Amino acid sequence: MKNLLTCACLMLALTFMSTTVSAQKFGYVNSQLLLSEMSEVEQAKANLEVLGQQLRKKGEAMVADLQAKYADAQKKAAEGTLSPKDQETELAKLKTKEAEIAQFEQDMLQQLQKKEADLLQPIYDKVNTAIKAVAEEGGYAFIFDGSTQVLLYADETTDVSSQVKAKLGM
Repeated sequence: MKNLLTCACLMLALTFMSTTVSAQKFGYVNSQLLLSEMSEVEQAKANLEVLGQQLRKKGEAMVADLQAKYADAQKKAAEGTLSPKDQETELAKLKTKEAEIAQFEQDMLQQLQKKEADLLQPIYDKVNTAIKAVAEEGGYAFIFDGSTQVLLYADETTDVSSQVKAKLGM
């Protein structure tokens, strides 16, 4: 009798849960496409490109300077105007310059990554706010990102991208 009562309660709970789940509304948005259409993202990419070019030019100048110093040291060594001790000193200086260039390259990558995060985070926050507003207004329980290839099937009528674009004023 106790097993029968437990089984009946379990069936009632499962029925209630399936009714609750079937009443939920799902939607999806293609965030990659959405972001690619936002002028703010294009502007952020342009700013990053400018910064990247400036840093690359600086790095190229450092490399050109190192190459000139290396060529000069080789020329002096070939002419015999550098003593072996001076050659060692010059080589140590050149190695230090090489290490500075390597450090600059690492710093450059970190600086570009930080700048990208600084520029894109407000845009991501804006999009997430718009998605949340669409979800709340439309009564959606879940909105998935269709660009991540996580969905195996999606009904075209559940795409809320146009509503998110409207919220963003696009």
